[in-house]
Amino acid sequence: MATGATVRGTVQGVDARTLHGWLAAGEVDLVDVREPSMHRAERIAGARSIPLAAVDPAALPGAAGRKLVFHCEIGKASATAAQRLVDAGRADVYNLEGGLQRWKQAGLPVEGDAGAPIPLIRQMQLVAGGLVFLGTVLGVTVSPWFLLLSGGVGAGLVFAGASGTCPMSAVLLRLPYNR
Repeated sequence: MATGATVRGTVQGVDARTLHGWLAAGEVDLVDVREPSMHRAERIAGARSIPLAAVDPAALPGAAGRKLVFHCEIGKASATAAQRLVDAGRADVYNLEGGLQRWKQAGLPVEGDAGAPIPLIRQMQLVAGGLVFLGTVLGVTVSPWFLLLSGGVGAGLVFAGASGTCPMSAVLLRLPYNR
């Protein structure tokens, strides 16, 4: 195992500085498992965008002698992707510890597209927050029935948190600027 890498169960973790060295040496294939809109907005140079739902152990890059490293925003989704490959028998699979956030905290460079939409999570926060605010204001000033809008958004957020699926994000992903 390389300096700076640690073993976490069967998935190997790698810190940002070590990964930066591997990238500079051309020793790694880097896969970003976040949604494509997030990848477009901000990414590590050379990272390939393959959303977590599309990670297929049989179809991923990986030449002999090259490490395969996954990353996401904070390191959780990428650990899931890395585990899929380890479970499929793949060696030299790593997860960037702390994800893109830790990479940036280390002062390492990122690139992005100026015209990319804001990240999906922020879009959801804006829409949900706006609907709750609107429902509350209208419920107080026009009719208490508008408070059901705020309650409905809250119930939807609880459902999203409990189930791991979010109908609002599914709708937002279909908008033209998120494709």
